[in-house]
Amino acid sequence: MVQAKLETKVLNVLKDKIQMINTGEGAIYLVGPIRLPANLYGETVVFQWYCWLNQCQVTEDYQEIIDQLSSANLAEYQQSSVLVYGDFEHADDALIRLHSICHTGDIFGSKRCDCGYQLKQSMKNIVDHGTGALFYLANHEGRGIGLFSKAMAYVLQEHGYDTVEANESLGFVDDSRNYDDAIRVLKTLREKPVTLMTNNPRKLEAMQQAGLPISGRQPLWGDRSEFNEKYLQTKVRRSGHLEGGPLDPDDQP
Repeated sequence: MVQAKLETKVLNVLKDKIQMINTGEGAIYLVGPIRLPANLYGETVVFQWYCWLNQCQVTEDYQEIIDQLSSANLAEYQQSSVLVYGDFEHADDALIRLHSICHTGDIFGSKRCDCGYQLKQSMKNIVDHGTGALFYLANHEGRGIGLFSKAMAYVLQEHGYDTVEANESLGFVDDSRNYDDAIRVLKTLREKPVTLMTNNPRKLEAMQQAGLPISGRQPLWGDRSEFNEKYLQTKVRRSGHLEGGPLDPDDQP
């Protein structure tokens, strides 16, 4: 009886912060918004944070989902999330960034890539714009090959391989990332057009194929150095990344 009362109390607190998004093959459970003050270049900026969990189970009985959390070993797997700023649902235009997790760049500040720069700069651009969202995609490490494989790819790069050659030599494709879940969450949070911050045409194509209204593309280059020059050149020469400015006919897939 006591446990039942505790479960009811917890569910009453959480139920208005949980949404279920049916994917056809299961469901995404989205938790938020949660007030998240963040340090951005020495200034405290308040974002609204959401996190999501992809499950095979489809239920709107959220107590079932809560009951399974402690035995699901979720700490062994990373979940994706999104930082929202401003009136994201209703503003006429919003900046968004689909950012792939980069353990070395985002956490350690590695100069071998430009990921840490892109993470912070996209947050700043969103705040300067007035509204937007940063999607932080947890299963995208190393363009989808995982952290351990990425470490081995780095060893190969130190022996002359470029990023694409290293990934392919380990049995992977150049880029295996999937944006379906992020796009489903985006559609849940906003229906109006968005401007996508990216240099990657595959992200643009994924959004266009999903029927999302896109009002523009904003490039996100920066933090070039002797350590990442080859990496950045490979993005353009081998992976087709776009060096140009706003969305134009050349950006269409």
